[in-house]
Amino acid sequence: MTARTTTRRNFLKGVGLSAAASALPRISRAVQADDAPKPKSHSRANILYIFADDLSHRAVGCCPEAHDWVHTPNIDRLAKEGVRFTTCYTGAWCQPSRATALTGRLQHGVEWMKAGNHSSEQPCPFWPAAFRKAGYHTGIIGKWHTGKDKGHGRAWDYSAIWDHVQSNAYYVGQSIDFNGGPPEKVGGYSTDNYTTWAVEYVKARAKQPGQPWYLWLCYDAVHHPFQEAARHQDDYRETPLVRVPQDIYPPRPDKPRYMRDYGVWRRGKNGRPVCTRRTPAHLGRTLTVAVQQYNRAVRALDEGVGEVMAALEATGQLDKTVVVFTSDQGYAWGQHGFAWKYAPYDANLRAPLLVRYPKRFPRGAVCTKPVGGHDLIPTFFALAGIDLPWKMHGRDILPMLENPQAEWDEPVMLENLRNYYGSDTNAGHGRGMGGVPWWIFLRKGKYKYIRTLVANEVEELYDLETDPEELHNLAVKKEYHDLLARFREMLIAELRRTDAGMANNLPPVKVVTAKERG
Repeated sequence: MTARTTTRRNFLKGVGLSAAASALPRISRAVQADDAPKPKSHSRANILYIFADDLSHRAVGCCPEAHDWVHTPNIDRLAKEGVRFTTCYTGAWCQPSRATALTGRLQHGVEWMKAGNHSSEQPCPFWPAAFRKAGYHTGIIGKWHTGKDKGHGRAWDYSAIWDHVQSNAYYVGQSIDFNGGPPEKVGGYSTDNYTTWAVEYVKARAKQPGQPWYLWLCYDAVHHPFQEAARHQDDYRETPLVRVPQDIYPPRPDKPRYMRDYGVWRRGKNGRPVCTRRTPAHLGRTLTVAVQQYNRAVRALDEGVGEVMAALEATGQLDKTVVVFTSDQGYAWGQHGFAWKYAPYDANLRAPLLVRYPKRFPRGAVCTKPVGGHDLIPTFFALAGIDLPWKMHGRDILPMLENPQAEWDEPVMLENLRNYYGSDTNAGHGRGMGGVPWWIFLRKGKYKYIRTLVANEVEELYDLETDPEELHNLAVKKEYHDLLARFREMLIAELRRTDAGMANNLPPVKVVTAKERG
């Protein structure tokens, strides 16, 4: 008898399954474990948090900014039966967005993660551990990009994790850590695999109706190389030409220095934009061809959402489950010269956010107030009636979910400090990635204020009602001087509210002269 066989039998014995049950799929067996304490109340809702990767709001059909030919009926169903937020800033890029989703804090408040992809010696406290303690069964499926410690047995009862750093194999050839075990190579297409395991999780939890659950379903779609499923290879081949963004080519004289001449697009022989970004998923592709392939990879993601929703419905759990759909951030295609995320503009960062729970939230409603990914975590705690285990940076947005027209004037702050966390964010400023330096922005109402963390750099201020593409920097105009000063103060106040040490040592901004203002 091999050690692996012994371990497998001991596992089956530990979760109380008979030998006959060994024929069940391994994923189903694992999620039937009931080590977590029973909840005090059986009325708590389940929470399914679907977290896509690099998915722009323009790739979801229910969003007005989507291309007319985009077809995402299952994701759109969440909007028809729930609340759609027009603006969600989940994160700046993959890793810090996930760190926020695990801790409820922005980068500067995550003290237990270090530069690169390495956790500190002290395990990072992931908030699902508090849900386990309160009686929830917790699970995670899919992409992991936040250090070596994955928290199985502490934060998760069940885990099927693809570690992006261990195996940079998007879509095919992935190695999965099942329930804290060593990586195991699996076949198939990753989006479909994650869907299969999520469906099995949902079915298994239905057999324990007295215990609520939380599942974080982290798809790696639609990250590059934007590989579509074989069944979708012919989709979107004959779409109209994608509209060329107004500022796809430089110069951009009223923006910070790094943006004035930035650009990864050139005019091709036919005058259409061609990408020069040196990755196989981008290089040499026209704007239309790139956007077509990107959206083809969304097709299996949409089908996956439909399959998981069908499993919830078939098991009688659909209306007992809060379904939240978003992405780690958005993705720019030509806007401001980008074929990427990472920059502080809505085109790069804005993610869809859909929340379905008809027992409590209206159907087909739209909320125009901007929110952040860090707002979702305290909202989950409020929904579950569980006290926060530590101070979090977000705000409970239940009032807007219950009444999307409710008064709400809270600011949303987001930062990009590359892969530095906690006190490391005070070690220096301006160390960026791909030519984009550190930055912080504050969104309040229709205005967005951006501060690039480089000494003597121009600030940015945009009116997103009149200028949704962020083409005209109001910070260089004299008549907005007073408003700019107020936003500068509000940003400092929000940094201090969230205990950011860098609030006291931000690099000085450039004072724009009357001549430069025009």
